[in-house]
Amino acid sequence: MTKIIGIMGCGWFGLPLAKALLKDDFSVKGTTTSIDKIKTLKDEGIHAFEISISETSIKGPIVSFLEDTNILVINIPPGLRGKATTVSYIDRMRTLLKAIKNSKLQKVIFVSSTSVYSDEQGHVSEEILPLPTTASGKQLLQSENLFKTETAFQTTVVRFGGLIGPNRHPVHMLSGKENLKNGNAPVNLIHLNDCIAVLTAILKEEKWGEIFNVVYPEHPSKQEYYTNSALSKGITPPLYTSSDTKQFKTVYSCKKFITKMYDDFTSI
Repeated sequence: MTKIIGIMGCGWFGLPLAKALLKDDFSVKGTTTSIDKIKTLKDEGIHAFEISISETSIKGPIVSFLEDTNILVINIPPGLRGKATTVSYIDRMRTLLKAIKNSKLQKVIFVSSTSVYSDEQGHVSEEILPLPTTASGKQLLQSENLFKTETAFQTTVVRFGGLIGPNRHPVHMLSGKENLKNGNAPVNLIHLNDCIAVLTAILKEEKWGEIFNVVYPEHPSKQEYYTNSALSKGITPPLYTSSDTKQFKTVYSCKKFITKMYDDFTSI
């Protein structure tokens, strides 16, 4: 029987994921907060729903979206960068959790981020207890725990590094900037192709109740990486101040499920 995958958040990552799953013979439902994007999703063969989640309620046909859905991918970023920290992502996730518990859903993939680790933690893997320092990282970790401890269904948490891919690369925002700090810091990046590959493998191999860090295994410094990236794209490299000795995080996976995929990862 064809599995029905629900993707909560069909944006830069969620839409390509949905298209890839359709090619793999999954049936896909997807949500968007924009009525204008409904047609785009439908044209791709995705059963589209306009749904938005606030701290206290869900606007849209959430019951229909969850009905008959076998596995839910929660791909909703905190969106706290540059905003007041009073915005409660965790309350939005609690609202979503209530709706899920009223459904028959059995499996969840929660898309998180390596921002749950702090720079002060240095080298980190899934075996290291996260100690976030940013508002985004703190609320993501709270949300991870909210779903992981729920007994009504099984949750797998996937912590992605910084996302790069088509029309998305930090070097374009950094190009030409001067006096940038932390040039010594290692990059912890992952390509869109590999995010899709990992989530598809989780679905096919049924890796439930686990936590996975998904980051490209090489970690050049920001200064080295963004200089080379800018030159390869024919744009002005960013300039960093003299290197310091501050400790920065380097994210790894200790899970064989992830490390065995490294040879096929798209180079950053």
